[in-house]
Parts: sequence; structure tokens; C-alpha cells
Amino acid sequence: MTAQELKQSILASEGRTILSENICSRDPQAMDVTNSEVARAFGADLILLNVLDLNNPYIGGLPETDEPIKTLKKLVGRPVGVNLEPVDNDAEMTEELMDIPEGRKSSEETFKKANDMGFDFICLTGNPGTGVTNKAIADTIALAKNTFNGLIIAGKMHGAGVSESVLNMDAIDQFIEAGADVILLPAVGTIPGITQDEMVDVVRAIKAKGSLVMSAIGTSQESASVETIRDIALKNKIAGVDIQHIGDSGYGGLAPYENIFEMSKTIRGARHTVRMISGSINR
Repeated sequence: MTAQELKQSILASEGRTILSENICSRDPQAMDVTNSEVARAFGADLILLNVLDLNNPYIGGLPETDEPIKTLKKLVGRPVGVNLEPVDNDAEMTEELMDIPEGRKSSEETFKKANDMGFDFICLTGNPGTGVTNKAIADTIALAKNTFNGLIIAGKMHGAGVSESVLNMDAIDQFIEAGADVILLPAVGTIPGITQDEMVDVVRAIKAKGSLVMSAIGTSQESASVETIRDIALKNKIAGVDIQHIGDSGYGGLAPYENIFEMSKTIRGARHTVRMISGSINR
């Protein structure tokens, strides 16, 4: 799909789209089966690879190949994206700044590599302690728009070690003006002080400007009880988000499979869940 076709497909799903973030540098949950395949099997529609160094790509459980992303896409039959981090070396940090490889940072070089490798989307955000700021995200989106052909997701799901507001409407307006297709927001119930009413207002403002919204569980609550996942999923569907992200803080770098399954049942019911997890990718 083109970026626009993917965006339209997500919009048409009416809040039923699940994105699973996977850490691909660890041994996967299911030993010789990739985390992405496990996520897909339990209801994920979109796969987001985290801590993937595009200069030295490694995906645990993937058969040996010179085209890792194209091979992974054949195995999962789902759009696949990657986190690229707009690091701000001048960020006011609340913790020690983590040094990450150049292949994980957002740049013209990594955007071109993401194109060549076959990624369907990129996510401009920050892992804990990486010094990613809202300003750096905004500055990077325009470069991505001119360099990368796929869908662009941008925003913060937590502080990334920086002393600044995570939910910032001025920054969100800058992301939209720069060309972000999807705005990433912390899910209600994950960041202290963000209310459901506030989330509703922000989501409506974003959609009025033509962008989609993804709520993100990036606070290790993806490994909480199924009841917690159910509660978060319902609250954010009520708020009107288009995509629900479930993070990677579980065994082997993937949310517990039962929590992906629970999120799927909660936001789209058993009928659509069974269809998604049982349908062959060869259809």
C-alpha cells in the first residue's frame, strides 16, 4: 500500500487497528519464531520494530536473509515500520543521556535506508533516556516527508528522559504542519495527570486538521494484567483514537501475547479478532 492507502485503511477501520511494538535485538518469546509473527498471530495489524540499527539490522528468529524487512513482511503479511529517534543533544535531561547508534537515529541517511529496506511506515519518537524532544521531532518530520515514501507517525509516549510536557498541543500543531500523518499520544491511564476529557479534546483537534491519532502504552503497563489492558483500550477507544499501540516491555521484547489478544477482543470483539488471527496471510 502507498502511505495514503494505508492511512485511509486505518481511518476506515473506525478505531479497530492495533499496532504491536517489538524489540527485535533480543531472543524472541517463541524461540525461533520472530516476535512480529507472535504479535500478528494474536491480533496485531501493524508491526513496529524497536531498537533496530538500520546500519546493522538484526531480527531475532528471522531466517538468514539479505532482505530482512521484505522477508519479515512475507512472514507476517502486515505493514511493518521502524522507530527512528530524533535525538536532541541540547535536551534538558531528567536522567543520564543514553548514547544510541547512528542507525537508530532519524536522519536523511536512515530515512533513505528505511525506503530501500521496504518499511511501510516510520515512527519518530524516543525510547527512555534518549533525549528526544518535541522540537527535534518537529524539525525531523519535514525531512522525513521529503525523503521517506511511507506513512509518518510522530510524537512522544513518555518523557524519553527529557524535562518537558509529553502532551503539548503547540508541539502537536507543529507536527501536523510539518506533515505527520499520525500523531502519537500517551494512552489515557499511562502518563500521570492526563485525563480522558483532555485526551478527547486533543484527539478532536488533531482530527479536525486531517491527521490520525495513535494512543501508546509505552510505560511497561503492556505487561500488566489483562484487566488493565482492557480498561486502557476502552478508555482510548472512547477518546476516538484510530490506532492503539501496545509496547514491547514483556519477555523477549514483546507484550504478553494474551494482552495483545485482550486488546483485540476489547476494541473489535471476538468476531473480528478471530477473523484477523485465523485468516491465512496468503489470502
